[in-house]
Amino acid sequence: MEDSQLLRGILEGCVLAVIARGETYGYEILAELEKNGFENLLEGTLYPVLTRLEKKGLISCRKAKSPFGPIRKYYSITEDGQQYFDEFKKNYEKINASAQRILQGEEA
Repeated sequence: MEDSQLLRGILEGCVLAVIARGETYGYEILAELEKNGFENLLEGTLYPVLTRLEKKGLISCRKAKSPFGPIRKYYSITEDGQQYFDEFKKNYEKINASAQRILQGEEA
């Protein structure tokens, strides 16, 4: 199995986690993900995720002039996005705990 299949399953939740901490823009999200171990993550992977989350109404986007140049898109989590993220965390923790038990050979 390719790592990309596993990545796709959790990337939306991780992106929402970063945005839930406060309004941010794409490069900051990418840097935070990389800082936390998502190596070799490209803008071409991140921006479709942001577009999907926005279309689902889970994040909102505003455009503003950057202090360093061109207009930048700033992302914030919506109320629906926060609810989705809270549910994602619960589901992820349950699945992760189950997988860890199996992978470590533990009894339930």
